[in-house]
Order: sequence, then C-alpha cells, then structure tokens
Amino acid sequence: MGLLGFAAIAVYIWGAWKFWTGFNRTNFSEGKLYLTALWPVFLIANKGYRQNFTKALKG
Repeated sequence: MGLLGFAAIAVYIWGAWKFWTGFNRTNFSEGKLYLTALWPVFLIANKGYRQNFTKALKG
C-alpha cells in the first residue's frame, strides 16, 4: 500500500470521525453507525446526506 492508499484511509477515518462526533447536528435520529460507515457512498449519491454531512462537519 503506497502513499495514495494511506491518504485514502486517512481521509475515510477523518470523515467518519467528524460525522460521528457531529451526528447530533444532523436531521438523522437513527442509524449513526450505518451512516458513518458508509459516508463516502452516501456523500456521492445523496443530496440530503451531503447537506447533513456539512452540518455535522461544522462545529
């Protein structure tokens, strides 16, 4: 695994951590683990999730 793989893992972990800690700022009430684990997929595919992800990132 090269530098690119390490960077991808680091970005995934960073995004998951930020979403997990900011989950209370979103409109979601359930599925914290599921939504956190699949954040890259939902971020690409779902506009509503993107808006909530942005809310979670703002501290």
